[in-house]
Amino acid sequence: MRLKDPQFLLLLLFMIPMIWIYLLRERSSPPAIRFSDLSGIKKLPSSMLLKWRHIVFALRMAGLCLLVVALARPQQGRSDSEVTTEGIDIMLILDVSQSMEALDFKPDNRLAVAKQTIQEFVKERDSDRLGLVIFAARAYTKCPLTLDHNVLNQFVSNIDFTNFSYQTAIGTAIATAANRLKDSPAKSKVMILATDGANNAGEIPPITAANAAKELGIKIYTIGIGRKGKVPMPVQVQDPFTGQVFKQVQMIESDLDEQTLVNIADATGGKYFRATDAEKLKAIYDQIDKMEKTVIKTKVYASFDEKFYPWLWAGFVLLMLEYLLRHTRFRRIP
Repeated sequence: MRLKDPQFLLLLLFMIPMIWIYLLRERSSPPAIRFSDLSGIKKLPSSMLLKWRHIVFALRMAGLCLLVVALARPQQGRSDSEVTTEGIDIMLILDVSQSMEALDFKPDNRLAVAKQTIQEFVKERDSDRLGLVIFAARAYTKCPLTLDHNVLNQFVSNIDFTNFSYQTAIGTAIATAANRLKDSPAKSKVMILATDGANNAGEIPPITAANAAKELGIKIYTIGIGRKGKVPMPVQVQDPFTGQVFKQVQMIESDLDEQTLVNIADATGGKYFRATDAEKLKAIYDQIDKMEKTVIKTKVYASFDEKFYPWLWAGFVLLMLEYLLRHTRFRRIP
């Protein structure tokens, strides 16, 4: 509810002098008929008409107030909004080779931290289609582009090291993701590649795959995962005497190829980041989230219906009732 012309409410200020004049007249008006002695009349009980004599003035004031509100034009309306989005299609590419089992992202391994970070990133992209490619010695699409982010996060939760190796096919992973994005109608197409190794598998060189992605209008952000130097890695060890196989943590040199990741990002207009711990990895995904914002346009349509008629009729009825009572039942004799 709103008032189209609220300035008319200022007319209510004129009610103050009208009430003041009425009260002044009631107190100071002389009697209409003179009597020599009022002692007998004062003993008579007051009539109902005398007690209700002010109702006429109250009806007049109420009627005028309602007419003033009608002049202010009360309106009731609703607003409808039309939201259009220029969504971004994003393919998440995650390295699941055995080296992602390194324990330098305490308290968990690299893959577990990367999975959790990706799930948080997905929750912030309500209007975008996202997909997932995982890779090691080979690459395949774990989830195609989708708006069903609950399903995507379920796929992310199910990722493990089963049937993968220590090899890393970065070029193949980029080509697989590009194949999913090439026919996308989205205005912006993005890949986010997270890996902790160097390309040592697959038939497609990473730079060749990146250049092909650039021709398709795809931007690639690359993230190098892991600390420099030697990192703790659980490895399987067999007891030479008992033959029992168990895992033992050993220090292994990190083999991240940062220069290749930099070249991939530069070739496509993206950016390279280095994550050395869990907090840094989360900050990187947050930064990419801010850099690749979806454009949302909202148009608001408002329509209003006039609601002054009830106020107008109510004020008119009260003034007519005041007029009839003033000239009939509550008529004053001068």
